[in-house]
Amino acid sequence: MPKFFVKYSDVIGQNIKITGEDASHIKKVLRLRSGDSINISDDQGNDYHARIAKIEADYVLTQIESSSANISEPSIEVTLFQGLPKSDKMDLIVQKNVELGIAKIVPVITEHTVVKLDSKKDAENKIKRWQRISMEAAKQSNRGRIPEVSYPVSFEEAISLSANCHLRLIPYEKEKQMGLRKCLHNICGVKNAAVFIGPEGGFSEKEIQTALESGVIPVTLGPRILRTETAGLMVQSILMFALGEIG
Repeated sequence: MPKFFVKYSDVIGQNIKITGEDASHIKKVLRLRSGDSINISDDQGNDYHARIAKIEADYVLTQIESSSANISEPSIEVTLFQGLPKSDKMDLIVQKNVELGIAKIVPVITEHTVVKLDSKKDAENKIKRWQRISMEAAKQSNRGRIPEVSYPVSFEEAISLSANCHLRLIPYEKEKQMGLRKCLHNICGVKNAAVFIGPEGGFSEKEIQTALESGVIPVTLGPRILRTETAGLMVQSILMFALGEIG
């Protein structure tokens, strides 16, 4: 059944008003009619089963038939601080991490970042694209909210933004002792976490030192060197498993 996200303010009594591109999609692409059923989330963790009551030129009005708390959101909020990769790898990173339950994705410009954002407009266009991918992935995976993809920040800013997280991890190829299993042995009670993933060239020694001095924990992901688009997915999957969010 089609799913759509609305703002909480769009839920008025027993009605939900859908506007913008979603309203157009309902009419012109899905060709739904009055009486058809759809699923709606208000991006606040509430799900609604609704029936289309009226289709107008610029909006679709639905009638709520039932509501419930969304059960797809994980118990831990994980923020991925992702070093900007080359090509269109960020599209895959956003899509798959949202499916796995990521709470937020922060693109990070590091010393080894090759991608250059030519202008503010260029950055805004990329963020708009990634946010759309996040929304579509959230719909597909029945998320209760749409994870935010923020404006790119420097590595130092990323470290600062993660300061209040209960758990902060940075996979590092030179770390040989601290594995994820050992690090997550007592993860119960952790409500939010930050994961730092470097771009293709990894983090510089200076950046690793900055992270360690701020309390970020270096971890090994095993003897194999993973691609930047794989490493974050691996950590996110293991975090979800350790918390009982998978299986």
